[in-house]
Amino acid sequence: MNYDLIIVGGGAAGFFTAINVAEQDPKLRIAILERGKEVLSKVRVSGGGRCNVTHAEFIPNELSKNYPRGEKELKGPFHTFMTGDTMDWFDQRGVALKIEDDGRIFPVSNSSETIINCFLSEAKRLQIDVCTSHAVKNFKREQETWSVETNQGGFTTKKLMIATGSNPKIWKVLQEQGHDTIDAVPSLFTFNIKDSRIKELPGVVTHAMVKVNNSKLQSEGPLLITHWGMSGPAILKLSAWGAIELNALQYDFEITVNWLQDDTEEEVLQSIRSLKETYSKQLVFTYAQFDLPKRLWQSLVLASGIQKDTRWADLNKIQSKTLSEQLTQSVFKVNGKSTFKEEFVTAGGINLKEVSFKTFESKKCQNLYFAGEVLNIDAITGGFNFQNAWTGAFIAAKAITSK
Repeated sequence: MNYDLIIVGGGAAGFFTAINVAEQDPKLRIAILERGKEVLSKVRVSGGGRCNVTHAEFIPNELSKNYPRGEKELKGPFHTFMTGDTMDWFDQRGVALKIEDDGRIFPVSNSSETIINCFLSEAKRLQIDVCTSHAVKNFKREQETWSVETNQGGFTTKKLMIATGSNPKIWKVLQEQGHDTIDAVPSLFTFNIKDSRIKELPGVVTHAMVKVNNSKLQSEGPLLITHWGMSGPAILKLSAWGAIELNALQYDFEITVNWLQDDTEEEVLQSIRSLKETYSKQLVFTYAQFDLPKRLWQSLVLASGIQKDTRWADLNKIQSKTLSEQLTQSVFKVNGKSTFKEEFVTAGGINLKEVSFKTFESKKCQNLYFAGEVLNIDAITGGFNFQNAWTGAFIAAKAITSK
């Protein structure tokens, strides 16, 4: 089977490349090879089944700051294709998108099937061959073409795009072609924590500052208490920025949580003194202070050695100090991690020094292109990983058709 372009990987980046190439040059024969029985499976489960397409950040340099790996390299590409272009691309194909309060962008339908159906119908309209259950075993350059060997037979192609994400078998073949790969480690994960202070609080959300002890890692944002520990943007950002460091610690470390974000222990002590005067006859336990969720407040009060029947007026110095410490410097032991929903993201992939970010072509092998997570690029949660896929695929498509 002879093609002008073969794309290995039937995910977001693969389909976006194929569709854009076919639109720009309808004469080209294009095939997508997918090892699974279904294509776009990661798109289906992303964003809780709603597909978080991108994020409402419209300044390229600001957008690139959401990538722990790839920030520098993506600045240029984002000037070519970024959030507004993504929204326009889907709009032109009849997919209405909406921006939510936190900046995440979803289809108005709230269903990832809308995105999948768009891709599948476009691929059909443009006569792109989509070959499922085709596991690629090997590929190598032979004179002016690439030969691709799968479990279903051989293919040849003038140009080859790898969009397989973190597939160790494909990385091994790329290494044989002279490429350097950075080992994959998990990114975007939640923290497993067993602690009496949060055991009865699953579902509680509050804004907090979280720091990894003995490290420069810190993050701020909504923190969600779960049955197994902690999640939410504050934790997920930490897991992305600390992917390599936390892996080296084997996910065994301590964090300090400031439930009041920026307030210091001293400032909280001052506030407690005021509360003692203002609410002297009230029970400390009964009414939450500092805008904290009631259940969290009550848990921290008990953890400070304060009884349920203690009035503000009767709070002694040690109890006041302990409460202020619990509010601003709660230390928790993290022991392990859990995948965030179905969104398994990894740090690692093709060494970015070996890729031209003007074309997303390999510097090592002519007519070999990359897009998506096969590159050592990953982002925090919020639609940024998809935006990397759209941008890389679009620029690669332009390069493939203009060459």
